[in-house]
Amino acid sequence: NAVGLLHWEMRQAGSLVMQAADASRLPAGGALAVDREGFSQYVTDKLMALPNVTLERGEITALPDQGQWIFATGPPHSAAPGQAIQAETGADRLAFFDAIAAIVHAESIDRRIAWAQSRYDKGENEAERRAYLNCPMDKAQYEAFIDALLAAEKTEFHEGETAGYFDGCLPIEVMAERGRETLRHGPMKPVGLTNAHDPETKAYAVVQLRRDNALGTLFNIVGFQTKMKYGAQVEVFRMIPGLEKARFARLGGIHRNTFPNSPTLLDSQMRLRSRPHIRFAGQVTGVEGYVESAAMGLLAGRMSAGELAGAPLRDVPQDSAHGALIHHITGGAEAKTFQPMNVNFGLFRPVDGLKGGRRGRRDRYKAYSDRAKTAWQGWLDG
Repeated sequence: NAVGLLHWEMRQAGSLVMQAADASRLPAGGALAVDREGFSQYVTDKLMALPNVTLERGEITALPDQGQWIFATGPPHSAAPGQAIQAETGADRLAFFDAIAAIVHAESIDRRIAWAQSRYDKGENEAERRAYLNCPMDKAQYEAFIDALLAAEKTEFHEGETAGYFDGCLPIEVMAERGRETLRHGPMKPVGLTNAHDPETKAYAVVQLRRDNALGTLFNIVGFQTKMKYGAQVEVFRMIPGLEKARFARLGGIHRNTFPNSPTLLDSQMRLRSRPHIRFAGQVTGVEGYVESAAMGLLAGRMSAGELAGAPLRDVPQDSAHGALIHHITGGAEAKTFQPMNVNFGLFRPVDGLKGGRRGRRDRYKAYSDRAKTAWQGWLDG
């Protein structure tokens, strides 16, 4: 898939982030999940060991006039730099709301109800194939859960504060509002799973939890981003079979992300058009996802280093995964409707002579990947 291709390209480029991810990887049934503390410490240690790196902590309240700079604060940056960017660009910032899921203490999950299994038994080893805990619901339990979810007290937006949601990270109650069956065909879909405690009974819906740390003491409720108030979350989530006595290490929440209109403000080298000594990197550029954000950081770093060395890099080839993303955010997207974007094959230019539709999808995706790898390796080789 496109994310896997992006992983490959980053590894070929010697990405520190991917090295850290591999060093702190958790079983996740074929997905890439990491121990947060181990991941962060790995990156910090590697950076601080470099002889030409100095760490200074503090807030930048104005855009610098000289030098090479990379603005990589993430969308929820503090007010002062955000205001400085807005003043510089003369454009209203775009915004969307992002939500996070609750995390449960593993010891509080009832293993007499929940069972360990990755969907379709995906994974190269036993740990991967048992990376998720699954909590089954019958139809009556599901309907009661949806009723409680819809009735629960939610966090309200402040007066005058409006923004959309990123479709890849919708709060579960927003999904439920779109239809009572939406969750059962989304994060609560029961397919590819067999209840180890009752193999003959097919669950109507399933809530999955995934390890959130290397010790296996914390589990994240997969896909359960929410804007419910804390008290409501505890009540509603304890309706899930197996979580009746759940203790929460962190409850879900919602935050407002802001980002510039990159198609109009950034050039093909991720530089602010009005101040080309300043680059943007990470999620603030208008990509969505941890890997995509890290990929934009990789590009910004390489491009800045090339300029400092007096050997500017040529533009990233559009046929690579990195190139498809950067092309989208710096000009390929429609500026008036610009929203954060994950990497996906819909961003790639068509390959001539291949069938459209679902039947030709496998051949198309392989062709995209083969072409991307050739283009990316050529760019790395200079």
